[in-house]
Amino acid sequence: MSTTDSTPGQPLLAARELYKSYGSTPALRGASAELCNGEILAVTGPSGSGKSTLLHCMAGIVRPDRGPVMYRDERLDHVSEERLSELRRTEFAVVFQFGQLIPELTTVDNVCLPLVLNGTDRRTAQGQARTWLERFGVLGRAEARPGELSGGQAQRVALARALVTGPKVVFADEPTGALDSLAGEQVMTELTSAARQLGAAVLLVTHDATVAAYADREIRLTDGRTAALEVSE
Repeated sequence: MSTTDSTPGQPLLAARELYKSYGSTPALRGASAELCNGEILAVTGPSGSGKSTLLHCMAGIVRPDRGPVMYRDERLDHVSEERLSELRRTEFAVVFQFGQLIPELTTVDNVCLPLVLNGTDRRTAQGQARTWLERFGVLGRAEARPGELSGGQAQRVALARALVTGPKVVFADEPTGALDSLAGEQVMTELTSAARQLGAAVLLVTHDATVAAYADREIRLTDGRTAALEVSE
């Protein structure tokens, strides 16, 4: 099992009073969030409330206009693009609503790609990829291409690709948004189970209360601001 080494009592990842605008349109207006070791945190709110922007800032995909994002003792909004790329290859993983698999690659090659980019030899990487595909019940589709997969199968492959590197933080942006209720429930069960086994923290953006119920805690955004904090039963 993988563990994190942040300072005891300190959040693993924290955003403080973030502001972000796209042109003249504000997306975040002082939003804050903390993610602790091994925790699953749901970020909820209506469409346009800034949920995905908050996730993108905390994952280092975009930089906030104002406000710090701290990962352990690093300020992500100040580090180089090279360092952010390294973190996204090794310690961060992102799962999007539509999976964003590479259409030209087979399922197994999509999953092993992060390992190959990190220097793992192809044969070893494919072996690890097949282990994760088997875990998510899609090993039989290892040689299929993304266009040949169902929505639920494609999202399981995306989960395998995200988790194959043993990340410390998984950023899941509406991971069930394109799935029916049954497939969505299966994907969330598999994601949360695998993350807990790895000891990975999960930042989960969703508009669906059923999905948010998988989290340990929930924060809600309204108009780019943190509106409320809730604890899931």
